[in-house]
Amino acid sequence: MSQTFEFYDARAREAAEAADAATLDNVRERNLRAAKTWRALADQAQRVLADRKKSERERAERRVAEGPEAAPA
Repeated sequence: MSQTFEFYDARAREAAEAADAATLDNVRERNLRAAKTWRALADQAQRVLADRKKSERERAERRVAEGPEAAPA
């Protein structure tokens, strides 16, 4: 199952809001840890998407540089 940056970002914001609203220290700390983890996942999803776009662009440039004779039949 592939999750998107938007999904992870929303969970990070929800956890941060829950931490801000928490009255108990352990609940606040748990939500801060969750927010940190969700944020790391969101950042990773963004990096993966950027790397994927870069790879696709490089492949397209390589196909153009190779010319029409290299196109599959």
